Amino acid sequence: MKLFIFLTALIALPACAALNIGDKAPDFTTQASLAGHEFTFSLTEALKKGPVVLYFYPAAFTPGCTVEAHQFAEATEKYHALGATLIGLSNDKIDTLNKFSVSECRSKFAVAADSDQKIMKAYDAVLWTKPAYANRTSYVISPAGKIIYAYTDLNPNKHVENTLGALKKWVAENPYWKSRLSKS
Repeated sequence: MKLFIFLTALIALPACAALNIGDKAPDFTTQASLAGHEFTFSLTEALKKGPVVLYFYPAAFTPGCTVEAHQFAEATEKYHALGATLIGLSNDKIDTLNKFSVSECRSKFAVAADSDQKIMKAYDAVLWTKPAYANRTSYVISPAGKIIYAYTDLNPNKHVENTLGALKKWVAENPYWKSRLSKS
């Protein structure tokens, strides 16, 4: 009985993401889809443009992942206003992501494939209860390639709010970036 209560508590509480603030974000290049069109996404290239919000999700077209994709789609312009690139990542096949990027991401942001789970493992974003899937983990990565925010919770409802808050705080604390945004 005690073990059951302990395990239930672990599952019910939001977990901390494994990569810590200040850690170097693992670099990656992978297939992605935006509005149903495939392209190669490179973290290095995206960081040259500004911060990156990288969120991992278990599987396209599942209820929680659909809710989360809709929330990110609704907030996409807010991310762009802060100079950020938004990308979702799962181990779905690119054909599935082509459809998901149109219907659930509403053609507003890209989703990427990690079929061999190398990226998920590098970011320690594997769902420990079902290792074939990604955990719902969001990272904000500075243009210098450092983790500036990390959050893990299977409930999709705080990922957008939290990552936007972290980005706004980072912009406010970085006068160069703030002035760069005001010029664009």
